[in-house]
Amino acid sequence: MLLPGILTVILLAELVASSDGNFTFNGFSGANLTLNGLAAITSEGLLRLTNDTQQVIGHAFYPFQLPFGKPPSFSTTFVFAIKPSFPHTSGHGIAFALSPSTELRGSLPSQHLGLFTDTSSARDHIVAVELDTVKNVEFKDINNNHVGIDVNGLVSVNSTPAAYFDTKEGVVKELQLISGEPMQVWVDYSGEDMRFDVAVAPLSESKPKTPLVSSRINLSSVISDKMYVGFSSSTGAATGSHYILGWSFSLDGDAPPLDLTVLPRLPGSPKKKSVVLAISLPVAAVLLLVVATVIVVVFLRRRRKLAELLEDWEHEFGPHRFHYKDLYRATKGFDDETLLGAGGFGRVYRGVLSKSKIEIAVKKISHESRQGMREFISEIVSMGRLRHRNLVQLLGYCRRRGELLLVYDYMANGSLDRFLFDGNQPPLNWSQRFHIIKGVAAGLLYLHEGWEQVVIHRDIKAGNVLLDSELNGKLGDFGLARLYDHGTNSQTTHIVGTLGYLAPELSRTGKATTHTDVYAFGAFLLEVASGKRPLQLDAPGLVDFVLECWKMSTILEARDPKLGDEYAAKEMELVLQLGLLCSHPDPMARPSMKQVVQILEGDASLPTVSADGMISCLSARQYDESFDHLVLSYPSSSAATHVLRSSPFFSGTR
Repeated sequence: MLLPGILTVILLAELVASSDGNFTFNGFSGANLTLNGLAAITSEGLLRLTNDTQQVIGHAFYPFQLPFGKPPSFSTTFVFAIKPSFPHTSGHGIAFALSPSTELRGSLPSQHLGLFTDTSSARDHIVAVELDTVKNVEFKDINNNHVGIDVNGLVSVNSTPAAYFDTKEGVVKELQLISGEPMQVWVDYSGEDMRFDVAVAPLSESKPKTPLVSSRINLSSVISDKMYVGFSSSTGAATGSHYILGWSFSLDGDAPPLDLTVLPRLPGSPKKKSVVLAISLPVAAVLLLVVATVIVVVFLRRRRKLAELLEDWEHEFGPHRFHYKDLYRATKGFDDETLLGAGGFGRVYRGVLSKSKIEIAVKKISHESRQGMREFISEIVSMGRLRHRNLVQLLGYCRRRGELLLVYDYMANGSLDRFLFDGNQPPLNWSQRFHIIKGVAAGLLYLHEGWEQVVIHRDIKAGNVLLDSELNGKLGDFGLARLYDHGTNSQTTHIVGTLGYLAPELSRTGKATTHTDVYAFGAFLLEVASGKRPLQLDAPGLVDFVLECWKMSTILEARDPKLGDEYAAKEMELVLQLGLLCSHPDPMARPSMKQVVQILEGDASLPTVSADGMISCLSARQYDESFDHLVLSYPSSSAATHVLRSSPFFSGTR
């Protein structure tokens, strides 16, 4: 007779498989699965796809290809749970997927869910049901808590906010996918009537009679004769653990029901109360009271030191607000050994959040005036929702006394200008520079046209381009940025930025626009290609220098001497001429960022502009004396030394 403990193990590892593609896992102890990335089977029998590590992927597939018929049909059910590292903020979700391979080469983490690349197409033959917990505008997500059907891409064929029909109360109730509670999913596809149904419910509910998501889709050309089935998940800047507790699948009829009574417990789930616990609990309560009294005394003493400014209106910003004490601990009390850079804007510190182990950069800005602070914080929080691989993620903020602290993702290689102008850094080769240029252009295009509002950066320069560990360029420092709705005009009239990158029309209008951003991007292009700053002591301006080289048919002589002869001549000439075009004194003559990206990617030709024509336009431009007075009196440009010596990490001023 088998012991009860052995019976439990056998039940947890139960696998019923047959050649026609039917199987059941009531827990995964001893299960034979193909695991990739961070996916693992825990000692409790849980299938864990990810943990609290940033920017990772987890794959788990049934190890054998299954023979799908023509037309293809299948049914599956599984129990999942997403436990975020922090309440209300999680890594990206889970996807159940059909794939021709268990090795999804080139698949990306974050919003790509570990399933797709940037160039996914119909050739991929991937069908997925996404349980998505982050809203990505680029994939037309409806919200940050939805269920969707994906075919060869992450723009869902159909999606609906996560919910279920409560049979007891007779109402539809919302489900929070990142609640940490286990939930069951049912997926059914009938090839004969091309019906794709998905339903979700808590474990206490049976399978809903009406599916949550339902579509008519012909998958005959997408699902191959033999396919793998399994799960994929990923994390981004925010993290969380993604679990599968049980799973069954069938190619013939409904998937077998799971035995919910033997599924493994999630970490932190309550155990049954014991007699020992019942006796020791009162004693522990008394001890806790004593300890709590001591803690309160210590806490009150430390509270004055770590006091922060918090007003009622800030509660609406929720998870975007960081506690000062967490930032204080992350930066070792803002110790000088964690200092990354300093300037007129304030100081920037490197830190590691103690709970999540996420590396951050904390920028401290003075805010003595409270006027307009609510609007400024609102815009900062709004920009914290920007999601693009070429933007430094703005995670949130904190206020304390006379300081505003902005919290960013930490970039391992610091700012681009260190590699361009710091003799102690190894110079970047041309391939690296061109890759960074295209990345920054893509990020700026997203700000101007790809998000729900138009975002004007207002301080584009090499000092505000950060490099990650793989030298990918990311546009950072949104402390000066402003946003407005598509189709409306910017209301910004306060001129900010850095001398050498400010468009001439600012002297007339005082308004930052997408055209003024393009002007600054033109200065950035010339800066990266030539290795020179837009303005230098005792030297002509960079635009004039490059124009003179172009007029003499020696434009390649404007390149950075540190490159030597190791560069692509056509790309160098393209970047220099495009930089001049973006620096055109007439804002209407400058290309849009969409045109800039098309030109850099080779999808469009550079407009025909002669050197003489550009020189004629530049010689005819008229600067107002008021503009000269303004830039010379502005803190970030009052001294040439400040222009020439920007921060090694974040720079810019308010």
